[in-house]
Amino acid sequence: MKKAPHILAILALSAAVAFAAPEIGKPAPDFTLKDASGKEVKLSDYKGKYVVLEWVNFGCPFVKKHYGSGNMQALQKELTGKGAVWLSICSSAEGKQGYFPKGEVAAAVKANGSHATDYLLDTSGAVGKLYDAVTTPDMYLINPEGMLIYKGAIDDRPSPDPSTLADATNYVKVAFEEASAGKSVSNPSTKSYGCSVKY
Repeated sequence: MKKAPHILAILALSAAVAFAAPEIGKPAPDFTLKDASGKEVKLSDYKGKYVVLEWVNFGCPFVKKHYGSGNMQALQKELTGKGAVWLSICSSAEGKQGYFPKGEVAAAVKANGSHATDYLLDTSGAVGKLYDAVTTPDMYLINPEGMLIYKGAIDDRPSPDPSTLADATNYVKVAFEEASAGKSVSNPSTKSYGCSVKY
């Protein structure tokens, strides 16, 4: 009986390690999710390419700022045009803001003009929690070696007002440009802003 507390402590520590937030400069946790068509998408299938992960909720005012202005779509188009893969991930649980039944997902993605490579469904929230995604948007950039090189906010203007985009510094774009030029990412981690992920 005396050993039980030690065993519990070890189990608790193991759980904490298993759910530790991904670290800059370390391998990005692999995952498999389904898209709106039911196709399975595995992160590791894109090794050898830059991958952007974007946590999205089309009902969130901060997400609407970026999609309503065309800012997010322009960045998606620019980076995928340069060979990057862009995965939009919705971790909204069924019945929560941002959740769409499978039959309505494609229409919602089209209505918002997304240029993402794919839109992935994480209704259990498992992948969002794996990445410690806390807001929408919450952004991650993974290099071709599978290492996480940026995580945090999309830019330095934590406001739902589209007028703030005019002089914003887009952290994701800067990180991609620096990394693809063979430089270290100057600002690899920032505090994300937006609506809470609706787990």
